[in-house]
Amino acid sequence: MATMPGVTNARAATPARCAEGVLAVEGGRASGRQRSERGATVIELAMLMPVVLAVVLLIVQVTLWFHGRQVADAAAREGARIARAGGSDGWQEAAEGKARQIVQAIGPQLLKNAQAKAWEQGDQRGVEITGSAVQVVPLLPEMTFTITSRFGGPIECFRPDDGSDGCE
Repeated sequence: MATMPGVTNARAATPARCAEGVLAVEGGRASGRQRSERGATVIELAMLMPVVLAVVLLIVQVTLWFHGRQVADAAAREGARIARAGGSDGWQEAAEGKARQIVQAIGPQLLKNAQAKAWEQGDQRGVEITGSAVQVVPLLPEMTFTITSRFGGPIECFRPDDGSDGCE
């Protein structure tokens, strides 16, 4: 039996086979897994991976929703800019067209079924964009994420220098 150098009055650490056939070290320092515990790591991983995958997919879905919202905000903001500066005729079509153009330019795949609608309330004008975010798991149709963005402001009125109150 070999002894460890520098160790006195202690049992030597020599490998020995346990009754189950798993390698163990004498002296109680280390022992292998019991035969009944073999494969436990694989089963634990198999149970944990669906949860990890679901969390990863949820993070990706939230990211796509957020990016789609940014596209809708940009389109509504540009449409509202056109609506506020537009005259009294044809501003609705121009504002909605500009909003649709921005959605197509920035992210047509990020904001599905985007619809632009111009609105006017008193001296306020703007555009509202509605669409749905891209789905990470398209097999779940009941999990649609609707995105709505509404921007507007006061109608721009250019007053003449002659002191009159009328807008040009």
